[in-house]
Amino acid sequence: MTTLATAPALDLRTRFYDELDPLLDAHPDVDVVLAVIGSGYMARAIERHPGRVIDVGIREQALIGVAGGLALAGRRPIVHTFASFLVERPYEQVKLDLGHQDVGAVLVSAGASYDVSAGGRTHQSPADVALISALPGWTVHVPGHADEVAELLHREAAGTGRTYIRLSGQRNAAPGPVDGRLHLVRDGGGGASGPLVLAVGPMLDTVLEATADLPVRVAWTATPHPLDTDGLRALAGPAPVLAVVEPYLEGTSAAAVAAALVDRPSRVLHVGVPGETELRRYGTPREHAAAHGLDATGVRRRVAAFLA
Repeated sequence: MTTLATAPALDLRTRFYDELDPLLDAHPDVDVVLAVIGSGYMARAIERHPGRVIDVGIREQALIGVAGGLALAGRRPIVHTFASFLVERPYEQVKLDLGHQDVGAVLVSAGASYDVSAGGRTHQSPADVALISALPGWTVHVPGHADEVAELLHREAAGTGRTYIRLSGQRNAAPGPVDGRLHLVRDGGGGASGPLVLAVGPMLDTVLEATADLPVRVAWTATPHPLDTDGLRALAGPAPVLAVVEPYLEGTSAAAVAAALVDRPSRVLHVGVPGETELRRYGTPREHAAAHGLDATGVRRRVAAFLA
């Protein structure tokens, strides 16, 4: 995988900020649109590219509206804030100003499901991928490593479509290919008929730890929407036993998985942030992961019970 930054950072969000200055150099049609959050990390990009980093203030609906206007004018907007403010709060504008007008943009979020747990429920967004996936014409990337962020950002900046890149404080030790496909990471020895666990984005290392002593194969993707259905069918086998582990709302990929395996007798488990759980104590991201069963212990418990 190509490393695009001169001084790559391990943290996904920091790498995003580091890439903006060279990205604006490379793509003269790109503008960055902010709603305050992130502006303090972009001093070099702001200084070297005056007028191309636009801060609309704490106005998230206007954030998306401005992006839609820029796109209509032939620009390529990269829009950034926390996931709850980028997807949930201005969802109508995402639906209309980008989707209904059929214009392209790159939405890049931070905070993920509960990275900013100390900020309370306003800063938590486990439903963001499900919401974006409900709109036509979107691609969703959930990178698990900083190098993946750099590659996705430069590629999508050169594109024309509607893309959501979800950044997380959780990360994997090594980058993977961000080609939109499913990749087999570990063969459990059971061949094509053995149980399969699909890890999405930054959940890979957790899944590998959780299933180290279980008789399962492990696959991975950084692009859950649209799902690589051909790859899933090839890996799942004729009678799939499949667990999907996602770092956001549990069952987000259920419809796509069901459609891919509609002609096969299947047993499928979805592991993610439970939709019926509402945590009202702020805690830390690690504590939220444990409470939701998304740490290695919780994932192992769910997968082992499913196999049994």
